Parts: sequence; C-alpha cells; structure tokens
Amino acid sequence: IRKRTQVQAAGGCAVGSVEARAQNAAAALSFFAKDHPDLMIPFGAAVIDALNRPEADALGVLDILTTMVDHDSRTCDKAVPGAETALFDEESGPVRLAAMRFLCKLGATTENRSERVWPLIDEAIQATMALEFQDMLVSVIDFSAGKLAPSVKKELGARMASFFQGF
Repeated sequence: IRKRTQVQAAGGCAVGSVEARAQNAAAALSFFAKDHPDLMIPFGAAVIDALNRPEADALGVLDILTTMVDHDSRTCDKAVPGAETALFDEESGPVRLAAMRFLCKLGATTENRSERVWPLIDEAIQATMALEFQDMLVSVIDFSAGKLAPSVKKELGARMASFFQGF
C-alpha cells in the first residue's frame, strides 16, 4: 500500500505548468517503475493515455511502458499507436530510441506481436541514420532473440544482411 501511495503521489508532487508537472511526474514514475514495474500495472491505461498527450514526457512514459512489458504485455499492446508516433518524432532522438526499445521488447514477446511491430521497426531501421542508431540496433538484436514469427525472422535477416552489405 505504501508503494502504491508513492506512485499516486508522484503524479501530483511537481509544481509549475501542466507540462512541467506532467514531465516531472513521468520522470519520477519512470525511475520508480524500474524497481517496481508490477506496481505500475493498475495504472497501465493512464500511462498509455499519457503517451498520447502533448504535455507528457514521452521518453519517461515509454520507459515506463518498456518496464511493464514483462508484467502486462496485453495492456502495453494498446500503446503501439503512440509508440509509432514517437518512433518517428523528428525533434527527439532519445524519444525515437525509447520507442524502438519499447516496440522491440513488446514485439519479442509473441509471434503475433512480432508481426504487428516488425513493419515499424523495419521502417525505423531504414529511416534512422542518427546518433541513436547504434543503440537502436542493440534493441533490434534483443528483438531478434524473442519469439518472432518465421516471416519476421526471415525479413529481419534480409534487412540486416542488406543493411550491412556495404560495411
């Protein structure tokens, strides 16, 4: 109960503008979620809702969702549209990377999820030539070790082969 109260209190502890409070709350909850992801499960819908709000800290929210995947992947499925938007955020490399980490972790959980997120991951691999690219590839490697559909394994192998052919 004490930890749940801490989670609820983190959402209202910041002072300032709505945007600043939302960003501070997401950062605090992200830190908390790393040690206690299971306690975030009752707040899954609120976390997903925060991902779709412009005043929220998408980086913190995506970090929370990534920690939740192992505990409630079904709820995390509902965050894919918001993560897709973040994956192609033109203003923030760290947000793109957080979205890639989330989608790779979620996609690695089942064959069906791998089929759902693979087109997004594939497009991001092709579109990203930024500083976070190396870190994104680490997430893709983790994704490749998951429960992928055979078609996704084949396409991922072909993408990596064609991508690294020039190196």
